[in-house]
Amino acid sequence: MIQPRGRRRATLAVVGASVLLAGVLAVAEAAGTAPQRGRSRGWANTGPAPDVDYENTPYDGRFTFARVRFNPTSWSGGRYAWGLDLKWNHDYPRADRRLAEIIGAVTGVEAQQDGSNIVQLDDPELFRYPWAYMCEVGFLEMTDAEAINLRDYMLKGGFVVVDDFTGWHWYNFEAEMAKVMPESRFIEIFEEHPVFHAFFEIEDLTFGGGQYNGYPGGGGMPRYFGLFEDNDPTKRLMMIANFDNDIGEYWEFADSPYVLIDLSNDAFKLGVNYVMYSMLH
Repeated sequence: MIQPRGRRRATLAVVGASVLLAGVLAVAEAAGTAPQRGRSRGWANTGPAPDVDYENTPYDGRFTFARVRFNPTSWSGGRYAWGLDLKWNHDYPRADRRLAEIIGAVTGVEAQQDGSNIVQLDDPELFRYPWAYMCEVGFLEMTDAEAINLRDYMLKGGFVVVDDFTGWHWYNFEAEMAKVMPESRFIEIFEEHPVFHAFFEIEDLTFGGGQYNGYPGGGGMPRYFGLFEDNDPTKRLMMIANFDNDIGEYWEFADSPYVLIDLSNDAFKLGVNYVMYSMLH
């Protein structure tokens, strides 16, 4: 369960990295609210979501953005990939490609930039990737096989980034994660944690210097919660949950007037650090 913040966050003026990331992105793309208890409500279609066609890139040893696919508790037609709002596909494929472009440009890590791979939670292929991305977990509902596979993935070294959820979504996510690691608890993490210093020195987690909420549709100030080995915050971080935030949205629209440059830069810095942490721990 979400607990109150333990202390006031520090502030920091954004410096050179913002200019660097803005320039890299321009080159690469030249072509709340108080949570309410309850699980996700069915406001659209329920039951198994339709199958959709996608093509994964063959595994070749390069960093590849692995996006987790799950059967949502509700879904609808919409503006997302394939014309369907399936929850797990929010911001796909542009967000995935934008982050891969930045990874390749600023870190020296070889990244697959032609596309990302979509992986089912119970697929053994998940273990090929040290880093996996999940979004819209307010609509997550795992089978027993998916929960077991996700648990094994994290315990064997996998790192999971959870994004794009706010408000009452937390309670559904927390209930689903109890299937995965019933003995574990989420611990709020702050600026001093190594994940925020794995590549960029991130000393301000208020997103955009605290001028904006992190969740594009409105919400509270972003907060970050982790699952750790043995529930010990001094040990390896296995999962980070970006609550009241949607960094994938800022990756996707980083080259458009929809997103301010400071916000997309903050989102890219988090993404780069998450990838580098997953490779170093």
